[in-house]
Amino acid sequence: MEGKFDIKINAKFCKQCGICSALCPKQVLEQEVGKVPVVAHPENCIGCKLCAMRCPDFAIDVEGK
Repeated sequence: MEGKFDIKINAKFCKQCGICSALCPKQVLEQEVGKVPVVAHPENCIGCKLCAMRCPDFAIDVEGK
């Protein structure tokens, strides 16, 4: 299912720290240890951009559709 926001994760910038998936209030992102997070539930995204704001590597971009 598609949501109201387009969430892009730049795998080249991501260092798999887990901050984005831990801070997401709607559990939009899922991540296995040592792997790049995936947008598992885009329909739940509320556009708060906590994931993008807290990413130390600027690897996440959230835009409205």
